[in-house]
Amino acid sequence: MKQLKSEGNTIVYSVEGSGFPIVLVHGFCEDSRMWDDFKQDLIEEKFKVIAVDLPGFGLSSVIEEPSVEAYAKAVLKVIEVLKIDACILIGHSMGGYTALAAAAIKPEILAGLGLFHSHPYEDSKEKKSARLKQIDFIKKYGHQLYVKQLIPKLFPKRHVLSSPFDIDKLVHRAARFPEEGIIGGLKAMANRPDRSEVLKNIKCPVLFIVGEKDNAIPKELSQKQLALPAIAKVHVLENVGHMAMFECKRPTQLMVRRFVNFCLLN
Repeated sequence: MKQLKSEGNTIVYSVEGSGFPIVLVHGFCEDSRMWDDFKQDLIEEKFKVIAVDLPGFGLSSVIEEPSVEAYAKAVLKVIEVLKIDACILIGHSMGGYTALAAAAIKPEILAGLGLFHSHPYEDSKEKKSARLKQIDFIKKYGHQLYVKQLIPKLFPKRHVLSSPFDIDKLVHRAARFPEEGIIGGLKAMANRPDRSEVLKNIKCPVLFIVGEKDNAIPKELSQKQLALPAIAKVHVLENVGHMAMFECKRPTQLMVRRFVNFCLLN
C-alpha cells in the first residue's frame, strides 16, 4: 500500500499492474481490499489498477468535514500524484457517488465511468432521515453492531447462506474502521447533491451494473438513470443484490473488461 498527504490528511491506495489506468473506488463500510480478487483479471489483462481507501475508511485518515466531494478530491489527488492524465473510473455504491463527483470536477481525465450498484440522484427526505437514525444508532450502540446488521442485508439471502465467508470478512474489516469515518460516510451521502446533469453531459462511455435484488439502491432510480448518458453499456443482473463483484465475480469481471476495451477503442 502507498500513501500521500493532502491538506494534512493521509490517503492510502494501491497500484498494481501496468498499462492503461483503471481507478476503483469502494462503497460505504468497505475499503480498497474489496477489489482484491476482482481486480486480478484486469491486472492479468495488462492494465494498471489503482484502488483507493476513501477518507475515514480502510487506512485513510478521518477528515473533519466529510463529503462526497471531499472523497472525490482525495481520489483525484491520487490520480494527480500518479501523473495520470486519462483513466477509467469505476465506483461501487458510495464509490459511484464519489466517481460522479470526480467527473463533475475533472471530466477531461475520464475515458470511461463505471457505476457499480449506484446512481446520480440525491437522497429522498425519507432516506436522509434514515441515515440520521443510523448515526444515532451508531452513537448509542457502536459501529460494530451496526455493520454486523448492515452488511448481510447487502446480499441476497442465498449468498448469505452459501458464502458466509464473504460477509464475515467484510463485517470484520468494517468493524475496525474508525467510528467517525462511518458516521462521516452517512453524513456525506445524506448531504450529497443531485448529479444527474453530470451523466447527461458526460462525453465518455458509462457502464451501469444493476442488481435486480438490490435492496440498497431503489429500483426506480437504477432504471431512471440508464437513459441519461449519450453512450451507455447496461447490465441488469437477475438474482443479484448490491455486491455483484462477490455474488457473480466472473461475469462482472468480463463486463468490466469489455467496457474498458470499448472505452479504449472510442
